[in-house]
Amino acid sequence: MNSIERTLLTLEGKLPDRVPVDLHNFLVTARLMNVGSYADYFRDGEAMAEGQIMAWKRFGHDVLIIENGTAALAGALGVEVRFQSDSAPVATTPVLKSLDEVDKLKLPDPYKDPILSELLKATRIVVDQIGDQAFVIGRADQGPFSLACELRGMGDFLLDLAKNKQPEKIEQLLDFCRQVCHRFAVAQIEQGAHATSIGDSSSGPDVISPTYYRKFAYPYVKRLLDDLKSQNILLAYHICGNSTSIIDDMVSTGAAILEIDQKADMTKAKFAANGRTTLLGPIDPSGIMAHATPDAVAEKCREALDILAPGGGFILGPGCALPAFTPDDNIFAMIETAKEYGHYTI
Repeated sequence: MNSIERTLLTLEGKLPDRVPVDLHNFLVTARLMNVGSYADYFRDGEAMAEGQIMAWKRFGHDVLIIENGTAALAGALGVEVRFQSDSAPVATTPVLKSLDEVDKLKLPDPYKDPILSELLKATRIVVDQIGDQAFVIGRADQGPFSLACELRGMGDFLLDLAKNKQPEKIEQLLDFCRQVCHRFAVAQIEQGAHATSIGDSSSGPDVISPTYYRKFAYPYVKRLLDDLKSQNILLAYHICGNSTSIIDDMVSTGAAILEIDQKADMTKAKFAANGRTTLLGPIDPSGIMAHATPDAVAEKCREALDILAPGGGFILGPGCALPAFTPDDNIFAMIETAKEYGHYTI
């Protein structure tokens, strides 16, 4: 059974030969490539593809996520983005000084924007070279709520929500961001990716209340998922932090995969997701994967497998992006643990 068969069976709620493994390792690929500047690397589709393929050949993981961080869509919409020499690009200066400026926003063409087109190129190259052997997720960058935070500035946008003086403008901005996400997600699938994904961590309970999540984030993700599912497009949905209080809502969006991190209650997440979606994660990318020993990594992976693997519907991986300096030995420990302990029994 190869990685594609293994992952697709998992997403179908069936039991493959073992639990698949994802690495969420775009920063690690930059380190493996020994690039002089991450800033140049994350602007270059060919380089990003080469790094992903190099990492896959080295580690043999099942699921590849093609991305360059959290600022690609924001940059395409005019947000100032700082490309750093030793880390991922970050969105800095927002483009909307007030909600009254929402009318000025224009949908970007992912095939023409300098950075989005390079990300599509990276996905296309990876698919062309190893897409028949590994499950490729072309990330659609940020979800509607997180993108709105980048366009307006998180502090100002959260204040807009609290004041609620312009509800129609808030709705217009969030729906515009939904359309931007949809367009890029479809473009990633057009490159041959098996699935796409979004990160919407600004909408999680570590930032806003579950009530605000259900009012301002959930409806737009749900509509995005409905539209993508009507096109037979699989999407992974990621929210950092302790998502336990909204895990039922996340499941009900219809996402094929929910990416959870180490703060989430694994038992409650398994109960909510069981038979309805696939969970991905939840190993601590920093405290465990980057800073602990291989034995500690293996122990945490076995714990996750014990709780989340029974009955299927689980992909083992870090709960968020691995730091660039994550030791290779720790990555191998995760993969070998899945191979040794991630087998299903009848």
